[in-house]
Amino acid sequence: MRFSGRAIQLLKACGVDPKTVKTVNVLDDAEIRQGIKEYSNWPTIPQLYVKGEFIGGSDIMMEMYESGELQQVINGQA
Repeated sequence: MRFSGRAIQLLKACGVDPKTVKTVNVLDDAEIRQGIKEYSNWPTIPQLYVKGEFIGGSDIMMEMYESGELQQVINGQA
């Protein structure tokens, strides 16, 4: 599974309706792709933002999910 697919699966596992997730295909636009990396100071994509706050990439999401922290962040408990 590619990283963006895994990220969506993690969000679904946390109870997020995929229809409410805003996605941007940064592979279609090199300027946006570079800009998001600079904005977050994070070198890889996909990147997760919750309520405008940068959370991390898919590896960070997986670690947070396994510890229960991702569910807390998404539900506004962190």
